[in-house]
Amino acid sequence: MRRAPTILHLDMDAFFAAAEQAAKPSLRGKPVVVGGIGGRGVVSTASYEARVFGVRSAMPTAQARRLCPNAAYLTPRFHVYRQVSEKVMGLLHELSPLVEPLSLDEAFVDLEAGGVADDAVSARAVGERLRRDILAVTGLTGSVGLAGAKMLAKIASEQAKPDGLVLIEPGTERELLGPMTVRTLPGVGPATAEALRKAGIHTVAETAEAGEAELVRLLGRAHGTGLYAMALGRDDRPVVAERDAKSISVEDTFEVDLTDRTRVRAEVMRLADRCVQRLRAAGRSGRTVVLKVRNYDFSTLTRSETQRGPTDDPAVVREAAGRLLDLIDTTGGVRLLGVGVTGLADFTQEDLFAQVATERAAEEARLVEEARAADGATGDSGTEEAEEAAERPRKWLPGLDVVHAEYGPGWAQGSGLGRVTVRFEQPWSAPGRVRTFLVDDPALTPGEALPLVGGGPDVLPVAGETVADESAHPPIAEEPRRPMAADPPPPTASAATAAEPSPPAAQSSGEPAIRPKSRSAAGRPTVSSPASSASVAEISSR
Repeated sequence: MRRAPTILHLDMDAFFAAAEQAAKPSLRGKPVVVGGIGGRGVVSTASYEARVFGVRSAMPTAQARRLCPNAAYLTPRFHVYRQVSEKVMGLLHELSPLVEPLSLDEAFVDLEAGGVADDAVSARAVGERLRRDILAVTGLTGSVGLAGAKMLAKIASEQAKPDGLVLIEPGTERELLGPMTVRTLPGVGPATAEALRKAGIHTVAETAEAGEAELVRLLGRAHGTGLYAMALGRDDRPVVAERDAKSISVEDTFEVDLTDRTRVRAEVMRLADRCVQRLRAAGRSGRTVVLKVRNYDFSTLTRSETQRGPTDDPAVVREAAGRLLDLIDTTGGVRLLGVGVTGLADFTQEDLFAQVATERAAEEARLVEEARAADGATGDSGTEEAEEAAERPRKWLPGLDVVHAEYGPGWAQGSGLGRVTVRFEQPWSAPGRVRTFLVDDPALTPGEALPLVGGGPDVLPVAGETVADESAHPPIAEEPRRPMAADPPPPTASAATAAEPSPPAAQSSGEPAIRPKSRSAAGRPTVSSPASSASVAEISSR
């Protein structure tokens, strides 16, 4: 424990959803859910407006739709989130060389190591300045916690949400923690909480009063000792600039259970290749290959095989994953597959006895072709496959960026029945109009993400090009913009559809009239509408 609150914890507010609201003016102030949009998808992030209805991260999307059917359900745009995260992490590194990222939107910072704070007053000033800088650079808000220990700083940032700052003065830890539930402490999950509940322990204060001996009796020496120290507010863990990854893995959940053994094996081979790609991108190798299989009844099986030495050879990983698959019965159906590598190292060791032969690679290629054939692909020639792919309609996932040759940049709001609905708006504009096109309309193409801040009517990206500098993109002559004040209010969904010669939308969207502007939490104009007006139409991919 430090005598000054110089450990800072930053947690961006509803990061993925907030980024989507910043990019899409029509969604500001409305419930937004980002995650898998399929029947077996999982919520990654829910906006605060959606959380009012009980939607939470890691919740099945199907359950979220029942709780909040009128929310906008969007596909994640991880490339956008990474770009914003890089800017935020850059601001943190300006404060200290000791920055410990926990995820794209969360990190610890040792302010004392950076020499920017040595007491409560200077630490608070740094935290407030950081919040202002993040808003100016990204257009998003973050919550800051300051304390003398990592655990307390994280608890403080949770108390500060959304868009706030909480500082825990050293010496006040037990008073603050006492009334909180035991689940507040790191490492206390449902199983530990249940064991403590049976012993009559519900709060942090009761945990401290129980004593170390009683906690060791209930939970074991390692867990009991650590929990007692945290209940007293003691946490001596340092901020570590680089956290060493323990494993690298990939997994996929399938919309329909896989029952064909050949298809299952082909998917395992594909996952093994993706895992090796991540392994090599990280400059690592590993000794143990792990296969994860979740069956139709949600039972999960894992099998592992340890090699003679670290490897990043895709053939070795594929072969090991194939042998592990042979140990598992998949006849009932598989809903999830995963391949991972553990025992990571920074070097590889050639295994002269590994069964990596040309025949094996040919066999795997044959299995992949058989799987494609089972899915209905002819596989007679590359030309025929290319022709069939060109004939299939394009799939426009909700939330993804698009560009229309006439109307400019926008985002796919929904698609189905051979049509796609697009809303044309930019981060700096008022809520835009909705138009409907055929899914194979040649004028409609995938687009690049627009900057959340620093853009404007005269800074529009060219299709296929990323905006890196405002000065690099002069105004587009063929897409003039009228002043915002002269723009008429957006029409209703029915009016917008009637004005267009294209077929009707697969999914309608309520389009309330523009009302007086208020200010959002991020300081950005937002459109308010009465509770009786139509909310954002459910956005889904059929």
